Amino acid sequence: QLQLVESGGGLVQPGGSLRLSCAASGFTLDHYAIGWFRQAPGKEREEILCISSNGGSTNYADSVKGRFTISRDNAKNTVYLQMNSLKPEDTAVYSCAAAPLRCEFEYDNWGQGTQVTVSS
Repeated sequence: QLQLVESGGGLVQPGGSLRLSCAASGFTLDHYAIGWFRQAPGKEREEILCISSNGGSTNYADSVKGRFTISRDNAKNTVYLQMNSLKPEDTAVYSCAAAPLRCEFEYDNWGQGTQVTVSS
């Protein structure tokens, strides 16, 4: 069974950092682009960053530029979202999704999400 599992969420103070992981099981991530999304209460889901199968990344959210980075470790079958200088408005459920090869293609496999809460 193809599955993506996010981890690393939690409660962090403003200005702090978290690293989220998106681990795949049942398939290898080598030939997939992985996108990170977030959805805050009462808001629509927002695409943040994506990394293609060849390692190129695309930032879709101006609000996270300079603070969030995406990376992948194909040997560990995992994609990471490093989040620095966190703000209360970053509070959301963060999810990852897989698309074949490129970020422009349709995501067809989704994780369940992990909660990130930024609060003092």
